[in-house]
Parts: sequence; C-alpha cells; structure tokens
Amino acid sequence: MAELLLELFSEEIPARMQAQAADDLKRLVTDKLKAAGLAWTRADAFVTPRRLTLVIDGLPTTQPDVREERKGPRADAPPAAIDGFLRSTGLSREQLETRDTDKGQILFAVIEKKGGAVSDVIAVFVPEVIQSFPWPKSQRWGVGSLRWVRPLKSILCLLDGKIVPAAIDGIMASNETRGHRFLAGEAFTVSNFADYETKLRAHHVILDSTERQAKIHADASKAAVDAGVELIEDKGLLAEVAGLVEWPVVLMGDFDPAFLEVPGEVLTATMRINQKYFSLRNPQTGKLAPHFITVANMAASDGGKAIIAGNERVLRARLADAKFFWDHDLKITLAERLPALDGIVFHAKLGSVGDKVKRVAALAQFIAPMVGADVDAAERAAKLAKADLVSGIVGEFPEVQGIMGRYLALHEGQSAAIAEAIADHYAPQGPNDRCPTAPVSVAVALADKIDILVGFFSIDEKPTGSKDPFALRRAALGVLRIIIENGLRLPLNKLFAKAAALHGAQAFAGNELVDFFTDRLKAYLRDQGIRHDYVSAVFALGHEDDMLRLKTRAEALQQMLGTEDGANLLAAYRRGSNIVRIEEKKDGKAYAGGVDAARLAKPEEQALHDRLVIVRKDVDAAVADERWIDAMSAVATLRGPIDAFFDQVTVNDPDVGLRENRLNLLSEFRATLSAVADFSKIEG
Repeated sequence: MAELLLELFSEEIPARMQAQAADDLKRLVTDKLKAAGLAWTRADAFVTPRRLTLVIDGLPTTQPDVREERKGPRADAPPAAIDGFLRSTGLSREQLETRDTDKGQILFAVIEKKGGAVSDVIAVFVPEVIQSFPWPKSQRWGVGSLRWVRPLKSILCLLDGKIVPAAIDGIMASNETRGHRFLAGEAFTVSNFADYETKLRAHHVILDSTERQAKIHADASKAAVDAGVELIEDKGLLAEVAGLVEWPVVLMGDFDPAFLEVPGEVLTATMRINQKYFSLRNPQTGKLAPHFITVANMAASDGGKAIIAGNERVLRARLADAKFFWDHDLKITLAERLPALDGIVFHAKLGSVGDKVKRVAALAQFIAPMVGADVDAAERAAKLAKADLVSGIVGEFPEVQGIMGRYLALHEGQSAAIAEAIADHYAPQGPNDRCPTAPVSVAVALADKIDILVGFFSIDEKPTGSKDPFALRRAALGVLRIIIENGLRLPLNKLFAKAAALHGAQAFAGNELVDFFTDRLKAYLRDQGIRHDYVSAVFALGHEDDMLRLKTRAEALQQMLGTEDGANLLAAYRRGSNIVRIEEKKDGKAYAGGVDAARLAKPEEQALHDRLVIVRKDVDAAVADERWIDAMSAVATLRGPIDAFFDQVTVNDPDVGLRENRLNLLSEFRATLSAVADFSKIEG
C-alpha cells in the first residue's frame, strides 16, 4: 500500500485560520479519494504558520477495475431510442447484449473500465482542492489568477515516494520543501512522511501543533517556577501562539511594578491582546507579578536578550496607555457616566443603552424579592451595570467590561454586593462560564438577559436556523443555568409579562418565548444525560413555565423508566392506548365514561381497577406536593395488575357491555399515567 504526502507551503497563515484549514484539507482530499473509489487506513493533517500538510496511509497505487451494467430499451425500440442509449454509454450497437426478459428482449450495455494509476487521479484533484479551498479570506499575487490565504510558494506531493505530476498556476509539485525561515531556510528533498518530519525537525520546524503547544507550556511553566512565580493558564492564547511559531523559544521579561496599580485584568488584557504575552502571578498573594512570558520563533545567539529588551520596551508603552486610561476613569463616578448611555443606540427599535438600563433596573427590582436579593441594591447595581461602557479602559479593552465596573464601583464606595453584581451581570456567557450565585448578582443578571430576550422577541427578531445575531440562545441558556444552578422557582411568564410592559409591548407572545426556553432546556438536559423526549413528555401536561420544576419532573421520569417496572409499564401504556385508540376510531366514540365496578367480571380487571383507584389518589397527592419521585413510584406499581389484565382478560369481548367497560378501564389506566407525563411523547 502507498502513502500520500501533500504539503502546501506558503507565506504566513493567520493563526486563527490554521486549525480549520487543516481540517478542510483533510476533508477535501479524502472526499476526492472516496469519489474515486479509493480507500485508506489513516489520514492526518498538520499545520504550521507556513505549511499545510496531509499524510494518508494505506492507499492503493491503482484504482480498482470497474464493471458497470446498464439496462437499455427493448431490442425492437425505435432507432432514436437505441441511438440515445448508445450515445449515453459510448458503445456501438454491436457491443450491446440482447437478453430475454419477462418484458421481452432488452438491450444491455456492459461497460468495463480498467483502473488507472492513483497518481494520475491525485494529480487531477490536487489543483481542484487548492482552487476550491474555503479560506475565510484569500488574495491574489503577482500575475497569476490563483487565490490563496497568502502567496503559495510550493507544493510537495509524493505518492509511494514518487512525485505526483500535479501543477497549478505555474507551480509544479515536487519532493522539495524548506525549513525554518531564519534558522534553516534552504530547500531539501524528502522521500516520505517519516523522512519529511525528521528533516523538518532537523531544519528547526516542529510540525505538530500539539507538540509545539506542549513545549511552550512546559518551558513557560519551568521559567515561571525558576522565577518564583506561576504561569496563568490560557489555552486560547497557547493555541494562538503555537500558530505563530515553527520553532518556539520561551523567554521571560519584566515590567515596572508601578503598573500593578492598574487592575490585573487590564494588564493581562493588554499583554494578551496586543502582545500575545502570557501573564504570571505571585503564588503568595495570588496577584499579578511584574513579569511576562513571550515566545520567540527562533533561538537567538545572545540567549534572547535583545528580543526581551524589545518586548519590554513595547510593553512599557502599552501599559502606560492603560494606566493613563485607568487614572482618568477614576476621576468620574459611574453615576456621572449614566447620561452618556442615552447617546448610545442599543437597537433602533429598542432604544438607547440608557433606555435599556432603566428597564433592567425596574425589572431587577421586580425580580429581587423572588431570589432573596435586597431590592434597593439590585436596582442600584442594575443602574450602574452598563456605566463602564463609556470608560476609557473599556473603550480600549472591551473584554474587561463589567470587570472594570466592579473596580470603579469599589473605588467610589459602592457595596461589595453591588460591585460584584456589576461584574457578574453578563455571566454566564457560555456553558463553561461561571454562574452568578449572590442574590443581587442573580437578580441583575436575570433582568439583563430577560430584557434582551423579551425585547428582541417583541420586535420579531428571533433566531432562525443557525442564525442568532443577537445571541438570544446564549442569553436563554444563561437564564436557565442561573435558575437551575441556584435552585430558583421562577414563573417565567410573570417575568416576561413585566419585561414586556417595560418595553411597552402591547401584545407579547410569552408562550412562544417559553417554548424557546423549553427547547434550550432540552439541549441543556441532554448534556446532563436526560433525554429530550422526557422533557417533552412532562412539558406536554400543561404550559409549564417553571424550568426547575420541569427539570425535576423529567429527571424523575427518567429514573422511573430506567427501571424494569418502568420500561414494562411504558410498553403496557402503548398497548392499552393503541387498543383504545383503534376501538374509538372504529366505533366513532370516545371511551372515557368511567368504569362500572359492577361489570368487572374477571379478578384481573377487578384488581387493576382497585389499584387504579389507589394509585390515582397517591399520584394526585404527590403531584400536588411536587413529590415527583413518589408520583412516578406510585404509577410503577400498576405494572403487575396491567400485565395480569392483558394476560387474562379479552378486551373485545362479544358482550358489548363488558367490552365497553374494559375499554373504559384501559382509558382510565391511560389517564392515570398521563397525570405524571404524556407517555405518548416518549420515543423508542
């Protein structure tokens, strides 16, 4: 079997595009191989700042022979029909076979294609892959017509060690590549992937991004320990930096400790965003340390002294800017910034940010008693929560919004609860983000998100398909997480109605928004291991707007159906429901008239009826007290009586009275189970 090695060597590929580009190269090439009827055993893609590489193992060197048999018209069909069939097959009339079939004599074409060399197949599709590559942005260069993310310099393409004769825009495939731009830039040839990887390393290129990341992390951690500080973990930055270097060399620099007066988050943002530096902290205090880690793309002869000096000089200017903004921001209180929010448009149909602040403050006041928060503190925190948007620091570093609000609030003497609520009101911003737990924070975070959801639903700006420009799904998931993780009992319809009134919405479809939340809850619970159809089964009982209660009922249902009794009960429900449904359709009437105890002829139907009476009473009491496990346990006790009923009782008895009574009994069995969940919604 043969190995395909493909390298597309170019000028620097932006780090943010690299991982997707490696996946796209693998997908495009393997799709072409599939289309050509070729199989393989392994396909791995790699990416560095200057090369996209793909290695595929286990390929044949020739395509398999293909034999295709096509059925044509009758042998006595009009000449035009036979000519058309001949044109479609490329055969002559003499080459067709005439076969006797039950529809008379039919013409058949047998087309046999000899498999060609795989190298020829690859030579054809490599240019197609390059031309159709889905870069987010691409460019043309020189006088050629090819578009690529950056100028494409060379193509290395080997099959079984031999050069594949691919070419595009004047670039011929070869067995040649280059090493590190500065440390080993000369060209060299390779014979296969193992040789390629070994020679690249010898020429100061680590091909695997995962290995580069591991090296950076290990070297940075060691440098931090040696300096008596700790590396602040940042996986996103680690991946980005690994995409900027082919031969990573970790260096540590310092900055003036006087800059530590500026909040650590701002300093970290400055280093991360502008310079791609890793931050460090003092392990004793937990605060930022006056050092940084930078990653060079080469080992310098002076041990990196000049590189460090240059980075320290650039960082000093950046930090000076941050300190200027911070010092200036301290001179103005958050309350004094509020009028400026009136001049910022939140949405053309939903008013300014100032309008939103007023709505959120009123809604936070409304929610506060429901979550155990101080009403005045919640209203105050909501009013000040957006004020840092017009600060100099947030203008420069938008990712610290909220965090800066907390620092400014503490500086001007606001309570810790208010300051934390200002910082927390955007949270959680994703499935892995921290969820607010302090009551004031919860009230403001809920108010902010519900205002957004109700506002955009009221102007019919809802998510459609994969489009969600206002991140409403994320906002709904944030509300759900706050409710569930804090164990809150909140009537969403009531909150939506209040928010709609604050928006001045004359007619707001609250049920539609509850449905939107229910869909998010299904996705959330699916991640927690609860089936979506169980949520549908309990949701179908009524328009439930208490997400915590919905979750608890779905969990109880899953627990019950996970037992043998529960599974058999579900099967019995389906059997009984089908019988009743079929007979109701046949008779044109509903069997819900109640059971006549005097007509219960057999012991098994009597036993089922007696158990139903007890279970219904227990279920009603348990449901009223929201003891969902007890309610599910009660219905599970019907398993034995219903099994015996089906074993010993004939529902469609010739006696019309007995038949009707037994159908009413099954209908009652169905209704009893439906008191805890709509079992018809359960799949499988």
